[in-house]
This record gives sequence, C-alpha cells and structure tokens, in this order.
Amino acid sequence: MSRKSTRRERFENVAARRTQRVIDFLDSLSNCSNRSNYEYTEEDVRKMFKAIREAVGRSESAFDNQVNKEGKNTFKF
Repeated sequence: MSRKSTRRERFENVAARRTQRVIDFLDSLSNCSNRSNYEYTEEDVRKMFKAIREAVGRSESAFDNQVNKEGKNTFKF
C-alpha cells in the first residue's frame, strides 16, 4: 500500500468520525429548542448560530488555505 493511499484512508476515517460527531452535537443542540424545558430568546438563538457559522467558516478557510498552498508558486509555461 502506498504512503499516499494510507494518508487518504486515515483522512477518510478521521474526517468521517469527526464530521459525524459534529452532526450528532448539532442534533443534540436541537433538543434545546423545546420551550417546555428551556427558556431562550431570539437573540440567544442568533448568537448561538452566529458562533457556529463563524466556527464553520474558520474550519472551511483552513481547508481552503491548504488547497491554495498546494497550488502556490507553481509557475508553468
């Protein structure tokens, strides 16, 4: 098995588990929407989801930066 294949498999394994964990936590957060059990305002909800969107944006930027680094300084004729 090549080194590149191993790195790919490791990425798929780790990324799949971590992605599922994020999805599970978001499902758990959804349980907080039950007004019979919790009290919150629209402002609270906006703040929560703004923070989540910002975190997702930072994570996405990290991947974008890596992709851009790989293509950087690759002048060709």
